[in-house]
Amino acid sequence: MKPPRKPPQVSVPAHVLPHRSPEDLLALSRHGLLEAGETRPPGLRYALAHLAALRAAAAVLAARARPAAPGRRRGGRPVSVWALLAMVAPELGEWATFFAAGAAKRAAAEAGIPRVVTTREADDMLRDAERFLAVVETTLGKPHQPLLAAVARAG
Repeated sequence: MKPPRKPPQVSVPAHVLPHRSPEDLLALSRHGLLEAGETRPPGLRYALAHLAALRAAAAVLAARARPAAPGRRRGGRPVSVWALLAMVAPELGEWATFFAAGAAKRAAAEAGIPRVVTTREADDMLRDAERFLAVVETTLGKPHQPLLAAVARAG
């Protein structure tokens, strides 16, 4: 049996690459999920869970992307982490699309707009963000231990 192929690294502008290690970003993501699981206001819970997913996506970028050759122009529109994730890890493209669709709702929740997120939406985002973290950890060859079950048992 052949060993699994290492995915090719994609070049992205250096200024958009994370400045933390994949391990640090995964730890921040896990911490964010735990915090979201203990947070009651739905808007804040949604925003924290979405941010945890964003940090997990950044871990993939930190692990797989490499800085583009110097001299490339920085002009143009800013590129979201979700768009970069789909380029760097095409197998996570559906996740990238899903979380990109929730970015505006996260921004509205962070801005404190009342009733922008229901309790059900916040709970769903929390579960989806944990599933995404598990997929990212597996993709990066890291062990995964479920978080939300531990939070539910402790609470």
